Amino acid sequence: MAGTDDEAVAADDALYVLTAVLLTPAQFPSVLGDDYPEACTALDLAPRADGYGLVLGQDGDGARWTVVIDDVSLVAVAIASWDCGMEYELSPDERAVVTALPGWPLAVAVAAPGVPAPHDPSAEVAGRSALSPPDTGSWGPAQRRLGADEIALQWAAWREQISDADFSAPGGQAKAAESAPESETGASGGHAGIRRVLAEARAYVGSPPPLGRVRSSFAPGEARTLRADGPGWSIVARTDDIAFVLLDEEPGEVLPVGRGPELPGLLEALDKMAVRPL
Repeated sequence: MAGTDDEAVAADDALYVLTAVLLTPAQFPSVLGDDYPEACTALDLAPRADGYGLVLGQDGDGARWTVVIDDVSLVAVAIASWDCGMEYELSPDERAVVTALPGWPLAVAVAAPGVPAPHDPSAEVAGRSALSPPDTGSWGPAQRRLGADEIALQWAAWREQISDADFSAPGGQAKAAESAPESETGASGGHAGIRRVLAEARAYVGSPPPLGRVRSSFAPGEARTLRADGPGWSIVARTDDIAFVLLDEEPGEVLPVGRGPELPGLLEALDKMAVRPL
């Protein structure tokens, strides 16, 4: 996170920068949508091929603003520096500013010192309704995507809770389902929601979905962390391991999917078509 004395300029007012995020086909706040165009639409932005940087901060009155810039590299360097514990003054050139939107689309836990507490600017000043983080108090698409984000970030912790023996547990509905058609699930009997999700993910291979619905990022070794989203579902997987499925219709449930004979090929095919960070 940037130091709170970092400043950027939006319009003619100083902005005390609190944090920044990327909004690109390969890296976007998934809480905003299942794909890159949907995330852009949530902010009333055109899905620009090179993406955007979102700079979140407060003005001198304490009002929340999200400054959208087209200098994606600048924001990427700032985020990388902050992640390494280094200071970086994020001060985009005014010519890079695309628009300044009132409010924050994401929750920010800190505030700038020496200014009033964070609050949305008045409608008269803003000229439009303020952005606000999606309500995650109840289970829904935003909460499901946030859950998938957490699994991707904490893969080892989630994976160690699952034994490979779980995928062949006899009798009734097992904790985890094997990958895909019921004939492949053995004694577990499968899971209708998982079968539907994997079928829809397979369809992506033959008919590519909107940009950003399938994303591939770094993982230890030669593996990749794969993320796929669709209407009502999210998949998080390692290309050399199992997958986890989250469904809108099953609040709070994380459903492991064993590799079986089908999952490795599906993950490989999805990874080949996925967008990747530059």
